[in-house]
Amino acid sequence: MMPTARFADLEGASVLITGGGSGIGAALTEGFARQGAKVAFIDFAEKPSQEVCDRVAEATGNRPLHLKSDLRDIAALREAIDKAAATHGPVTVLVNNAARDDRHAAEDLTPEDWDSNLSINLRPHFFTAQAVVGGMQKAGRGSIINFTSTSFMLNIGDMPAYTAAKAGIIGLTKGLAGRYGKDGIRVNAIAPGWVITERQRELWVSEEKLDRHIGRQAIPRMMVADDMVGPCLFLASDASAMLTAQTMIVDGGFL
Repeated sequence: MMPTARFADLEGASVLITGGGSGIGAALTEGFARQGAKVAFIDFAEKPSQEVCDRVAEATGNRPLHLKSDLRDIAALREAIDKAAATHGPVTVLVNNAARDDRHAAEDLTPEDWDSNLSINLRPHFFTAQAVVGGMQKAGRGSIINFTSTSFMLNIGDMPAYTAAKAGIIGLTKGLAGRYGKDGIRVNAIAPGWVITERQRELWVSEEKLDRHIGRQAIPRMMVADDMVGPCLFLASDASAMLTAQTMIVDGGFL
């Protein structure tokens, strides 16, 4: 369920979301569109992304802009960001959401595997921020929201490159916050717990495992993608004007 809160300063804001064509990203795309923001999102998948655009346009009357790009290709990523700014104005809200939580055994990981994983799960977070920060400086304001994960806090052993990347996002968040706070740019992170998206259900969810996980949450309800929208809107808006360099854990009280 989408949050009911309204953030007036997000109406008309130029918002860019990575990985906005599915899962949590699609929920964020809709959530910002419902606020009246001008939303662009980067996603490599063509058909699912167009379906998101159609659904959001029908639900809100506010059609997002899909930009097809491979986040591993930094030159193409910069071109997509330039197009978002040319269409909607300089980006003042950046949500680095895209990720891929593939499982991998530590003993089998090659250098190429390691580099490939971080090229999706960490490197684009920096280069998207680098590409938008100039426009934010000129505007005198901006909010960068980096999605990390609670997975690196839980000693999960079957995705070490992924959890290393997610831990790295915390360091990147704090470093960028320290660099650009003087320019009115805030940089924060959101660490979701286990959000049950379609991908999670297809690959890793069993009813027994899910029930056990929910039983450890303080709020004993399955988390879904919509549950990430409210925290993200809050960090994007001036309701969090003096909040920066922080990581917001949104996990139903699991930790």
